[in-house]
Amino acid sequence: MDTDVLIVGAGPVGLFLANECARRGLRWRLVEANAEQSSQSKALAIFPRTLEILDMAGLVEPFLRIANRVTSVAVFAHGHAIARVRFTPGETPYPFIAMVPQNVTERLLAEHLQLEGGTIEYNTSFVTAVQRDDRVEVTLDHRGQRETLTAAFVIGCDGAHSTVRHLLNLPFEGATYDGLFMLADIDTNDTLPPDELQLCPSELGPAAIFPMSASRRRVVAMVDRANGKTPSLELVRQILRQRAPSAIEARALHWSGYFHVHHRQVADMRVGRIFIAGDAAHIHSPFGGQGMNTGLHDVWNLAWKLDLILDGHGNDRLLQSYNAERRPVIAQVIKTTHLLTKAMGTPNRFAQALRDTVIPLVSRLAPFQHAFVDRLSELGVAYRKSPIVDGPATRYFDDSLRGGRGIRSRFLLFVDEESDRLVREAAQRLVAAFPGVLELRTRRDADITLIRPDGYVAYSVHGGGPIAALDRVRTLLERQTVPEVAHLAPAPL
Repeated sequence: MDTDVLIVGAGPVGLFLANECARRGLRWRLVEANAEQSSQSKALAIFPRTLEILDMAGLVEPFLRIANRVTSVAVFAHGHAIARVRFTPGETPYPFIAMVPQNVTERLLAEHLQLEGGTIEYNTSFVTAVQRDDRVEVTLDHRGQRETLTAAFVIGCDGAHSTVRHLLNLPFEGATYDGLFMLADIDTNDTLPPDELQLCPSELGPAAIFPMSASRRRVVAMVDRANGKTPSLELVRQILRQRAPSAIEARALHWSGYFHVHHRQVADMRVGRIFIAGDAAHIHSPFGGQGMNTGLHDVWNLAWKLDLILDGHGNDRLLQSYNAERRPVIAQVIKTTHLLTKAMGTPNRFAQALRDTVIPLVSRLAPFQHAFVDRLSELGVAYRKSPIVDGPATRYFDDSLRGGRGIRSRFLLFVDEESDRLVREAAQRLVAAFPGVLELRTRRDADITLIRPDGYVAYSVHGGGPIAALDRVRTLLERQTVPEVAHLAPAPL
């Protein structure tokens, strides 16, 4: 085998996966068709759960140093604020939205990868692949020169027009929004708070304003048609006059572009030993800022599973769980961003009046505020119906998981530090039965709890004694980590 993991596409998702492979000591290659990293800012918002993930991966510090922190979301209609929701989720060390342009995100991930001795292979395209029982035979093209290699797994992180997805013949189900969208990064006056994001519903089309700093902002808006090759400063000013807070002034244009927006996802993110992640598997409206975050969560979910398989500690059920867990989460993201986009841009006057009346009322309600922040922050992501968990599979995070060394590809078994001798001995025997898979940790007043290598609860005691709970942990681990004889790959493509 030439490499364990071949990663196609060096955007944020591919770069993050490469860093995760490096952290786990896997052999990997990262190929990128373009000649260099993108200079466009594109994705911007990084939400609290993503920051926790970056923390567990040992990558968060440089993002925190440069990020503009947003702690409030306001809704403006006809130039005036009709609602404000504080974005300060509890029980996380990151109670804010970190605004970091995508080109900066890519630079930080690429720099860390290079510090670890990694190389990004630019001007290198994925051409085709053939799956065998124990490997994937891949053909690459580097400046017209063909290369054939074998990889244990291939991960397509190559964007909305994914070559890997096309090879797998996976339908990209969904639709395209009517109308055209524009994006512009502009210099503004400093009247608006630098820690507030503005959503601006309008009969002319939705708009959103993301603060990159006190005097620089990202404007995303729907427009009727393109006016020139790229949006002009005058067009941005016109949109702001019509839809934005009256105090904002656009003073200079840094970068702008037009784009069509889709809401689509594949039915299956895995075919044998080939997987897809990020925009290759799902795309949705930019309102809500969920796109890049969702892609990073994809490969965070996948990396530890590949690591266990490659170390001889996993089976096909473990790999099947990638699609089973991620697809419902993605479907919910698409649903949420679609509803937000349609509600913000409805042309129906009655619906507009209803929206502008209801939003101020419900935004003051504590349950709405909690649900809004929980959904947007991605702290509420859970894998409740996963075939490899027993329970709600909610997020788990504490200081012991932080810094890149706190959690890797081992499950963590927490028991009460004051448990009696029989429980401690049973827990130790269980850990000994799963070498390289399970690690024992103690904490005060802890129920028997099994934490997955991605920081989600695989099991916590639901009544009964601790010995019975440890038996359930054993059964759960055997279900996904005991290797099977069955092949991982289908018939060759």
